[in-house]
Amino acid sequence: MAEQKIQSAFTKVHQLRPLAGGLLLTVKVISSKTIMPRGRADGNQGRQMRLAECLVGDETGMIIFTARNDQVDLMKEGTTCILRYAKIDMFKGSMRLSVDRSGRVEITEQADFSVKEDNNLSLIEFERVDVVV
Repeated sequence: MAEQKIQSAFTKVHQLRPLAGGLLLTVKVISSKTIMPRGRADGNQGRQMRLAECLVGDETGMIIFTARNDQVDLMKEGTTCILRYAKIDMFKGSMRLSVDRSGRVEITEQADFSVKEDNNLSLIEFERVDVVV
């Protein structure tokens, strides 16, 4: 597995590329929608998992952030967050931002930027092309 380059400076949304990792971003939450509360049918909370799709962005663009478990509670509309060690996952040919166990989502002071809503990177479809040399 290739080593992920760790970013020491903040990345802007418009700079995100497929399969990037080790990202550091400050974003505002535009919307949050729970998409999959999963748990055992018998009510046992031992392996319950929650997922939410959150539209987040900065002054350069927007992207869908997939929040998992405790992250769902942090990603409330209007909140400003710092995403540490974030990565780009591909879902049906589109980019999705996420933070796994090695990263962190932190609530921070309200940012003074307005989100650029006409540049949604999750609407861009990518196609994998294998090059044979």
